[in-house]
Amino acid sequence: MATAESSPRSLAGRHALVTGASRGIGAAIARGLAAEGARVTLLGRDEAALQAEVAAGSGEGFVTADVTDSQGLLSALSEAIAARGAIEILVNNAGSASTAPFLKADPAVFQRMFEVHVLAAVHTSKFVLPGMLAAGFGRIVNVGSTASLKGARYIAAYAVAKHGLLGLTRTLALETAKTGVTVNAVCPGYTETDMVRGNLQKTMNKTGRLYDELLGEILAENPLGRLVKPEEVAAAVVWLCGEGAASVTGQAIAIDGGETAGR
Repeated sequence: MATAESSPRSLAGRHALVTGASRGIGAAIARGLAAEGARVTLLGRDEAALQAEVAAGSGEGFVTADVTDSQGLLSALSEAIAARGAIEILVNNAGSASTAPFLKADPAVFQRMFEVHVLAAVHTSKFVLPGMLAAGFGRIVNVGSTASLKGARYIAAYAVAKHGLLGLTRTLALETAKTGVTVNAVCPGYTETDMVRGNLQKTMNKTGRLYDELLGEILAENPLGRLVKPEEVAAAVVWLCGEGAASVTGQAIAIDGGETAGR
């Protein structure tokens, strides 16, 4: 009888690529996939941070690219495939946020958010999907947000883009049904990341309000009363990538401490 120690890891040998993997949620996802035996390639812009994550065991290697540079992104994907074979698991995590009331948000910000959150996922998915279809297996997980599921004040460009990413998720799930490929989204609430801390700091600098006051407003929206941990998001992604989630596709899984439960 197999013991917990001797049981094979659920993703053993599968090549997984995670974008935006140098820190935060992306790094946690890379670590979670690697812990289940996946051969992980980390993709990001910060070479030093990527090197540090690989050295810490988060993956077998890394490639560098700005996800808004389509040619550079596709070149990085080709490099990853040349090193570790066809990408069987794709996690589109790279992202950024911009805070401003709608009337003060420059249209260029909307374009930038769309390029980062939607077009980047379009490019990566188009590149890897043919190989997944040919193999009869694939997992695409898009990291959305609770802003994919509801309106959000003062982050209009971000919310619009995250809604678009969810639309892409659901459409691809329908088009790939019955192929062995699943496409899902995880939608975290406010998470313990540099991005959240940085946005709070920017708001504090603009308004003169205290950091703890701003954080308290965020936590008031979460029934658990705390920020989500990156590892909690990663655990959901790892599950979606395994055989046990083979019938789960087109879903938007909120990891938000109940923030969206009443909506």
